[in-house]
Amino acid sequence: MRTTTAATASTRPAGSPARAGAAASEKPKKKRKGGWIVNAGVITVATGLIATMSLPAFAFNPNGADSAAFGPSAADSMKKAQSQTVEVGGVASASVTRDAASATTEEQLNAQKAAAAAAAAAEAARRQAAVQLATYATRSSSGPSISDFLANPPYPNFSLSQVFSVAQQYIGTPYVYGGASPAGFDCSGYVMYVYAQFGINLPHSVSGQAAMGKRISIADAQPGDIVIMPGHDGFYAGNGNIMDAPDAGRSISIRPIWTSDYYIVRLGI
Repeated sequence: MRTTTAATASTRPAGSPARAGAAASEKPKKKRKGGWIVNAGVITVATGLIATMSLPAFAFNPNGADSAAFGPSAADSMKKAQSQTVEVGGVASASVTRDAASATTEEQLNAQKAAAAAAAAAEAARRQAAVQLATYATRSSSGPSISDFLANPPYPNFSLSQVFSVAQQYIGTPYVYGGASPAGFDCSGYVMYVYAQFGINLPHSVSGQAAMGKRISIADAQPGDIVIMPGHDGFYAGNGNIMDAPDAGRSISIRPIWTSDYYIVRLGI
């Protein structure tokens, strides 16, 4: 087929239309200017499309375009405005509270037990005092009273040794609050009752009895003098001892002075 065509073409006269067309078709094509630029553009567009298709879905979310992840930070905005400081206000620090676990310690338990024991002891003392007062009321009228002694003192001649001897007669008498007779004594009622037998009238109070006497040195104290303590008194019994009506549940006895907070008062001089 190629040979025949070539032969046919050679038989046509030069300048015939067929020859002219063949010559025109065999003429080399001119290169299009800027073709490489077009190719590069196509490649760039294709690459962009591929890259766009590979982006995560949120990159196309119009609502996220203004989010903090893509927008300028507060610090960047301040820098662009040439601000020197960034102030943060209105931020409340969270207050963290914890429920304190409360547990009763051994010391607290002991304190509670001690308080309960003290309350029970106080109640027992109150009941005992009530019984003693009832007994005192029936027995106090059986003997001479303080007013009887003051009107007719059985020991008109005063001496400390005699005071102490009379006071000893009441050892074993129970303590009764407010008592001032052999049916029962409190501390100042005991001193008042004994000294009334010597014609000396004393008030029924520790401070009043202290004010009635003359304070002397402890070294000069003799049995029969009065030992004065805060809220308590009794007879000095010699050798650092006191003879007194102690408190509820106990009786008059001689015992060592248990404190250094005391002084001596002498009456009858």
